Amino acid sequence: MPPAEGVDQVLAHIPALRRYARLLAGDAASADDLVQDTLERACAKWSLWKPGTALRAWLMTLMHNIYLNRVRDWGRDDNHDSWDDASGSAHEPPAHAPELPDLELALSRLSPTLRTVLLLVGVEEYTYAEAAEILQIPIGTVMSRLHRAREAVRLSMTGAADASAPTPLHLVKR
Repeated sequence: MPPAEGVDQVLAHIPALRRYARLLAGDAASADDLVQDTLERACAKWSLWKPGTALRAWLMTLMHNIYLNRVRDWGRDDNHDSWDDASGSAHEPPAHAPELPDLELALSRLSPTLRTVLLLVGVEEYTYAEAAEILQIPIGTVMSRLHRAREAVRLSMTGAADASAPTPLHLVKR
């Protein structure tokens, strides 16, 4: 359990955690569960946090790992469809305006790995190095995924191509 000053520090990061969780999970209820699980894990693993390091990045790393565990476990659970086959995805666009470009729709079409990098760098304003640390991947992988995610969103928003299809190699390497 964190000491009193640690609790105050964690509380200051809850709005950022909620924002990131909402973007990852796609709905408020799942996001709230993700934040709560992150805070519970932070309390249980408080001794692993190194004072003087970025607490927010540590909390985001915990959240990211919990989210990935949920995605992985969702497909293994016999009571659920896989994410690819799910008919009631939390990231499905509203049916009332399918002809309008929609950022939420474009983000929902991204794979979780691309969406996570785009959200960390584009929304949460982490540097490439900080995002790499949170995701525990090389910085070059962050830059590559970010480029592919931005290109897929751009194509989706302009209606130039189906953003759910992989980006052609000639668009990635210039």
